[in-house]
Amino acid sequence: MATRVVATATVRAVKGRKLIPTRAALTLTPAAVNRIKSLLQDKPEVIGLKVGVRQRGCNGLSYTLDYASTKDKLDEEVVQDGVKVFIDKKAQLSLLGTEMDFVESKLSSEFVFNNPNIKGTCGCGESFSM
Repeated sequence: MATRVVATATVRAVKGRKLIPTRAALTLTPAAVNRIKSLLQDKPEVIGLKVGVRQRGCNGLSYTLDYASTKDKLDEEVVQDGVKVFIDKKAQLSLLGTEMDFVESKLSSEFVFNNPNIKGTCGCGESFSM
């Protein structure tokens, strides 16, 4: 099965930030919510985005983003401002306390995971270690 790329994602280590207990495993900024809404608006068969993790890059792990048409049994469901994000079982612990943002510049647009749990990132920000 070919891997689809929904969007690119960058990971940022957040130093000095303590885990803040929230109801959701992941919080979304308004920019992330708006981008997810625009990605899903013409796809009635899709119910949200799914965040996963896989072995990749020079630092070990990277996040994956894909469309979700169903919620798997062990997925964590985050519902915020009318959008759904499903977190794969393998990614749940690495995302606790993380903020998902969407950032646009003149050269790129991407989702950014501001994660207080990671110990290091690679130079390009695509992979991380725990």
